[in-house]
Amino acid sequence: MQEIVQGRLATGKKVNSALDNPNSYFTAAALSDRASDLSNLLDDMGQAVQQLKAADEGIKAIVKLVDAAKAKATQALSSSSSTDRGTFASEYNKLLGQIQDVAQDSTYKGKNLLGGDDLKVIFNERTLNDTTWGQNFLTIEGVNYTNVSDSLSLSDITADSWSIGTSGNNNIGDALDSLNNALTSLRTQASTFGTNLSSVQIRQDYTNAFINTLTTGSDKLTLADQNEEGAKLLALNTRQQLSSTALSFASQADQNVLRLLG
Repeated sequence: MQEIVQGRLATGKKVNSALDNPNSYFTAAALSDRASDLSNLLDDMGQAVQQLKAADEGIKAIVKLVDAAKAKATQALSSSSSTDRGTFASEYNKLLGQIQDVAQDSTYKGKNLLGGDDLKVIFNERTLNDTTWGQNFLTIEGVNYTNVSDSLSLSDITADSWSIGTSGNNNIGDALDSLNNALTSLRTQASTFGTNLSSVQIRQDYTNAFINTLTTGSDKLTLADQNEEGAKLLALNTRQQLSSTALSFASQADQNVLRLLG
């Protein structure tokens, strides 16, 4: 018994193998295994959060570039110089190129939500073939801003399309309308990513709390009460010492009787 108590104090567990308590041992093992599986998914959720943040930062930069392009178009509309309008048109085209570059650079761990990639975030450890629970996940659809002509309806302009006159002014007006529509689309997409980010973070917090619940449940089945086991060991040691003392007294008494008889 003393060895058992000492083992519990050394390991901190009252159930160290199936021999100690089969039901508690295997139940605790199942809880610990599930906590481990969810911990791996929790890491993936954390990476998904970062991927969404990378996309959000990309959209913020693109919005600034679109605003800058609007400023160039507005400057061109108020200018009476063909040369200046040509310069503004050239700068406008460069800004559109920067939008595509930002979208291309928004890759995180090989995934680019602004480059047309979708993101699948798995929330539980079940497989698709599990008929009891099934796999819970969220699919986040990406957009492709690497081609602003297709995704945002923004196109490069020729050098003379913003020329002085009604035709040039109309072309600038059309460009401003397209830029305003692009801003609306970008803000809508940013809101969508924001909603997805909130969903993933909520599941991340829930999973973290649930892992703690599983771990606590496993510990309650296997962990030893250090105070209780310490008291047991003290009692056993005291009993052993009392037994040794009693044997010593008995031995001394026998020796005294032998001396009398001798």
